[in-house]
Amino acid sequence: MLVALGLGGLRVKNSVDTLRDADDAVRVAELVQAANAYASDAINERDVSVIPLLQGRRDAPAVVAARRVTDADAKAFDAAVARAPRTAGLARRIELVRAGEKQLPTVRANAFTVRTSGVQTEESYHAVQHPLMELSNELGFGSNNQASFGRTLYAISLTQAAESLVRSIGTHLLVENRDTLAQNELQVQLGSFSSYVYLEQVGLQEYAGAGTAGDMARLRTALADAQKKGAQQAAKAAEEAKAAGQAFVTPPPLTKMIQEIAAGTPTDQLAAQGITPDSFFAASALAFDAYRSIEVHLTDTALAGARNIAADAKRDAIVNGSFALGAVLVALLLAAWVARSMSGGMRRLSASAIEIAEQRLPAVITQLTQAVPGQVDTKVTRIPITTTDEIGEVARAFDHVHREAVRLAVEQAALRGNVNTIFTNLSRRNQSLIERQLALITQLEEREADPEQLSNLFRLDHLATRVRRNGENLLVLGGERPTQQWDHPLPLVDVIRAAASEVEQYERIDLTGIPEADIHGRAVTDLVHLLAELLENATSFSSPRSTVRVTASRLPDTRIMVEIHDQGIGLRPEDFALINHKLANPPTADADVYQHMGLFVVGRLADRHGIRVQLRPAAGESGTTSVVMLPGTITWRSDTESDADTLALAAFRTRAKPGVAALLLADGPADPFRAHEAWEDGIPAPRPATPPGAPAAAPAAASAASAASAAFAAPAASDTAAPSGPPPSSGRSRRPSKRGRRAAKED
Repeated sequence: MLVALGLGGLRVKNSVDTLRDADDAVRVAELVQAANAYASDAINERDVSVIPLLQGRRDAPAVVAARRVTDADAKAFDAAVARAPRTAGLARRIELVRAGEKQLPTVRANAFTVRTSGVQTEESYHAVQHPLMELSNELGFGSNNQASFGRTLYAISLTQAAESLVRSIGTHLLVENRDTLAQNELQVQLGSFSSYVYLEQVGLQEYAGAGTAGDMARLRTALADAQKKGAQQAAKAAEEAKAAGQAFVTPPPLTKMIQEIAAGTPTDQLAAQGITPDSFFAASALAFDAYRSIEVHLTDTALAGARNIAADAKRDAIVNGSFALGAVLVALLLAAWVARSMSGGMRRLSASAIEIAEQRLPAVITQLTQAVPGQVDTKVTRIPITTTDEIGEVARAFDHVHREAVRLAVEQAALRGNVNTIFTNLSRRNQSLIERQLALITQLEEREADPEQLSNLFRLDHLATRVRRNGENLLVLGGERPTQQWDHPLPLVDVIRAAASEVEQYERIDLTGIPEADIHGRAVTDLVHLLAELLENATSFSSPRSTVRVTASRLPDTRIMVEIHDQGIGLRPEDFALINHKLANPPTADADVYQHMGLFVVGRLADRHGIRVQLRPAAGESGTTSVVMLPGTITWRSDTESDADTLALAAFRTRAKPGVAALLLADGPADPFRAHEAWEDGIPAPRPATPPGAPAAAPAAASAASAASAAFAAPAASDTAAPSGPPPSSGRSRRPSKRGRRAAKED
């Protein structure tokens, strides 16, 4: 605050001093302007009074008017003096003016009388005019050289005064009767006339030495205009004389007139040359007015410059004052901020630490668990405390702890990524072996004729297919996508049948009201896998005698809702909430996830394609309904009829024989309902024995699954284009296709 007050006070003081000096300069300029007008009108009064006073007309209108103007200028000068600053130099000059003014009444009374004969009258006005002219030296505030500016104005004022004396004495010489003059008086007048002509030239030289190039150009322009105006006046006078029938002699230039008068040429000879009192006065008056215009311009320029400086100084004073006041206010605010900086810094540090612990660090860890570690921005944002005091040191320590925590999280994410890579590699190796095993089983099935052995081969085929799906689950856990995808749409009914064919108890699955719709090729493989997991869960946790019903409907917003209804034991409300939350937000792969692999896989597959999966209590007393909401981005209405395999499936169902079914599934006393993975793979589902008298599964169901999978295993014979790549999930439907082909062979 002390620094702000000190510096601001100095700036304000300087501005105020400049403003005061500028205001004084304005008042001085106004005083000089009034003084020059007063001086010019005083000597003009003398010049215009020469002829009337020499003729004895002391109350002539020209004399009265000229004196009235001079008196008015005196009053204006008095008002300017009252406003002028009280400086020693200016006060001294004003006292000289006052002394000259006291002589003015006497000068007027004695003008051109016996008391002031000759040039005494002309020179007596010098007592009033010269002190007024001396005030010009006080001008020039704000200019580059104040003395030079005042010298220039003084020089032009001196030139004007000399021109006025030349005009007055010259007119006097042309009007006065020289025969009445005393001895040597004419020579005195002529000497004074020549002296003032010389003084005028001295004034012009002084003006040229003190003035600028612009000042000289302005003077030359004014004199040229005066000469031009004199020529126009002479031409006009000649026309008027000619019109009046009078003789007119064109007067010579002013310099020629001055030379002839200074030489003492008689007035009659001068008149013969056109040099008369009127012509000489008019020509000299033009030069007088030219000098006066330069004088007025300089005084106006000085006044305008002083006013501009005053305005600038006033503005600077206001700005500097505002700046000083603002600096003091800023100093007060800074002091208040410093007073509260400690508590404020501690509050920010506490809030930042809590934000790091509860929001930023958990968010980074969540991103690392859900994405590739290298693709997550792990840059730590510093706590917004940049001070170097103890609070700043604690903030930097928190930043260091934050960076270390993020680094450890990145290492853990990389470790999990390596584990996923291991799972992926092992799964792909196992997939290769399983494919070879399935190929071998296929060869055995094609060569086997014994129904019992064929049934065992079918069981072995299903187990191998289940193992392959577990391997695919590991690929999903590792974040991998199917290496092969369909490049053509597939009807929704065929996708559901392909999923059903992967379930051991596929004969219990009943499809009802499936709309005509196609599934985009990029989603076929994952959707088959997703539905297979849900159907496996529905058949495993429901009675072997019950039916798992699959329905579908198209919603007005182009989505398709697939529902899987079972009549199992159901779940508690809190279990529904927990499972649905995990389906909507697939958790990170950890030990708990491996115990609930099916739940995790369904959630991951649904998240890939924007599919919503939700479990709801069944409408009946028990059971669960799995709702699969297919978005419009992977489905659209199908305008084609069912493919040839679907039609063949329907025809095959109608002509299947009961004996064939008994033969296909005659696999001995083994339990046909084997428990497979449900939501918790670690807890095997119960396997009730086939009750006595229960009918064996019809081979027609196997044929149906076989026909459903034929759409994936072989090219279609209908207009629907068959996929160019391998079947979904690397031949997931191969097992039902074998059963279908075997059933057809037995039939």
